[in-house]
Amino acid sequence: MLRGNHPARVDDKGRLKIPTAFRVHLEAQYGSEVFVTSVTGEHVRVYPMPVWLEIERKLAAVPQSSPSRQRFLDRVNFFGQVLSLDKQGRVVIPQLLRESAAMTGEVAVLGLMNHVAVWNHKRLHDRLFKKEPFTDEDGRALAEFGI
Repeated sequence: MLRGNHPARVDDKGRLKIPTAFRVHLEAQYGSEVFVTSVTGEHVRVYPMPVWLEIERKLAAVPQSSPSRQRFLDRVNFFGQVLSLDKQGRVVIPQLLRESAAMTGEVAVLGLMNHVAVWNHKRLHDRLFKKEPFTDEDGRALAEFGI
């Protein structure tokens, strides 16, 4: 299970060193091949290939005529690339996505159960505390699931 926030850095060549706590789990559970992508271009998603293949399997069940399916596929493929972690646990974030998501210097790497999200610190802070704060309504919705 991937959880928590582990600070990391995107170097001048666009490489993200996956934090050790996440890398060990990713490689042991899934291997070193990943799909690096985004839906909005605002942040980076790093999916282990088996997890991404399961998403694609589910997408195959959605009618091809579905506009939502097509919009999702257009975006993840526009930003996405299949890559492998190198021996140091680094992955190159595609340049287009690096620019769109402002991936330079220090970043936040968040564990999201079966994949990681990589955020520019300022964007993440603004999202968490200004744009999309956790509300009482969110708490009530989760309480319905016993959380």
